[in-house]
Amino acid sequence: MEPETTHLIADSVDHSLALRSLMTAADLASYRALSRASGVPRSAIDRLRQGQVGQLRVATLQALSQALRVPMTTLVDRFGPASSPPRADSESILAPEALAQESALRQECDRLQQQLAAQADTVRQQVQQEAIAQIESWLVQWPTAAQAAQQRDDLPAHKLIPLVRPVEALVRGWGVTAIETVGAEVAFDPTVHQPKGALLTPGQPVRVTHVGYRQGDRLLYRARVTPVEA
Repeated sequence: MEPETTHLIADSVDHSLALRSLMTAADLASYRALSRASGVPRSAIDRLRQGQVGQLRVATLQALSQALRVPMTTLVDRFGPASSPPRADSESILAPEALAQESALRQECDRLQQQLAAQADTVRQQVQQEAIAQIESWLVQWPTAAQAAQQRDDLPAHKLIPLVRPVEALVRGWGVTAIETVGAEVAFDPTVHQPKGALLTPGQPVRVTHVGYRQGDRLLYRARVTPVEA
């Protein structure tokens, strides 16, 4: 961890250890890294360390909470005046204005958290509705086709293939692409292939039994393969 010059004044509250703990959990090695990740100035981070969370804007707290991967209410609770260590003199008594400001800030944080949760639920419902609309024909026709396939041995399998095309179109729209094709003979690549029982070496000829999938650059499932018999 890189050394950094402290900006705290001598008689201020120091919550540096608590903040460092959150930063470590969020893989942020320095205050400079936290500033870059959150987009807030170093002065705002210093106020947080000094227990002056009530002086920060809600938008600043929201940015810091996202960078630190904790709810905004956690920042208010851990870095507010009420979390300061007790003092032996009259300064240990919090001013009513500070308490009122902290209470108002906590209420605003709670309201924003509820708003974000409601927005996430709305987006989730919209995505689900769009997905259901795309595969409506499959939802309606597939159970009937599957039942007919079980009762009729003479039903050609190729007639069922068009029914799954809406599902294929749906996953394509999500950026999901297939790795290999069933029956293809390729060179074994452990980064995208999964052996079925046998031990394989890179470059060994294999046959694909089940396709794999990736979404963009992210690997979802490796393609399952078996060795090609000589």
